[in-house]
Amino acid sequence: MIPVLVINSGSSSFKYQLLDMATERTLASGLVERIGEPVGVARHTVYATPTDGPAPAFLDATRTRELPIPDHTAGFAVMLDAFAADGPSLDEQPPVAVGHRVVHGGARFFEPTLITPLVEINIDELSVLAPLHNPANLAGIHAARRAFPDVPHVAVFDTAFHQTLAPAAYTYAINAEVAASHRIRRYGFHGTSHKFVSEAAAAFLGRPLGELKQIVFHLGNGASVTAIDGGRSIDTSMGFTPLEGLVMGTRSGDIDPAVLFQLQRRAGMDVDDLDDLLNKRSGLLGLAGSNDLRDIRAGIERGDERAILAFQVYVHRLRAYAGAYLAQLGGADVISFTAGVGENAPLVRSGALETLGFAGVEIDHERNESPDRGIRVISTDASPVTVLVVPTDEELEIARQTLGVSRA
Repeated sequence: MIPVLVINSGSSSFKYQLLDMATERTLASGLVERIGEPVGVARHTVYATPTDGPAPAFLDATRTRELPIPDHTAGFAVMLDAFAADGPSLDEQPPVAVGHRVVHGGARFFEPTLITPLVEINIDELSVLAPLHNPANLAGIHAARRAFPDVPHVAVFDTAFHQTLAPAAYTYAINAEVAASHRIRRYGFHGTSHKFVSEAAAAFLGRPLGELKQIVFHLGNGASVTAIDGGRSIDTSMGFTPLEGLVMGTRSGDIDPAVLFQLQRRAGMDVDDLDDLLNKRSGLLGLAGSNDLRDIRAGIERGDERAILAFQVYVHRLRAYAGAYLAQLGGADVISFTAGVGENAPLVRSGALETLGFAGVEIDHERNESPDRGIRVISTDASPVTVLVVPTDEELEIARQTLGVSRA
């Protein structure tokens, strides 16, 4: 057994997952939330060993506790108590390494990195680029290093996969001195997912990653699309922040910057108002009143004009990026859909690609509508471009990279 613990820390919560990297199987997972509130919540799930037979099942048992959790250090103590009470025992099989998701690595970190005091200082300094994320990620790192002081800790950065972007792809056309002074450039996000999915697609097809031109749509409440050539990100929809690009659950995606000037001058909105508008009250929520695609689809079936328009705007942006990235790549071999919407919304997948027959994209509608889980083909056998649904597993990708660094 080779246990690796993966931590994804937020400002008032953290998720964790323990994986056996000898089999790449999840042993346990959990969520500690409402940290700092009068009553916190901790959930711990233990996964059973799969049974023999044609369809092994990962049966689970979950226990939920409510108790005060004043800070992340206390949260890690609660997590350790859950492992001790419900298993697997970390005393018998302690993790060989701990992997941490860190949202922003700026232009400094382009690969998984062993965490040292200097790396922590750099993550903290990069908080200016991700003020909502990096401090929370760092709080998790501090708590985890206190809980597991004798094992290597590794930071895996959301932005790292996109460090292969060429200057033409990451440079904004603003004053160069201003951009350099304030580190204004396109960084891209969801890199861990895009890397995992592109590699999983190549393995599934039995083709070398280096020979494939791929487009990966990561569609969840946050959404991004990446053009990947030979395993390298060459363009991606998110930019300086995760606000740029596709229409998302609550985020606007691409918008004319002059709209902000107009709202400031005419509506009296300040910077915080505009930030709240574009990040929390826009996207599908702003258009249709819900950021859940299931609600949007139900609205479409009722003939709700707001839902119909919201879906049309959402799909229009997907097609626009698909066409742009086909041009950047010079054609595609594989197009993959992943994350909550990408894996579970056939209407979105077919809508995004229905105009791309000219580029060799042919969807098999029966395959697309299938409720099957797991990686699968949804294009026709004759389609020159293979279209896949690929469930993402960012925790597994973080664990793989963590193990690689810790063994180096």
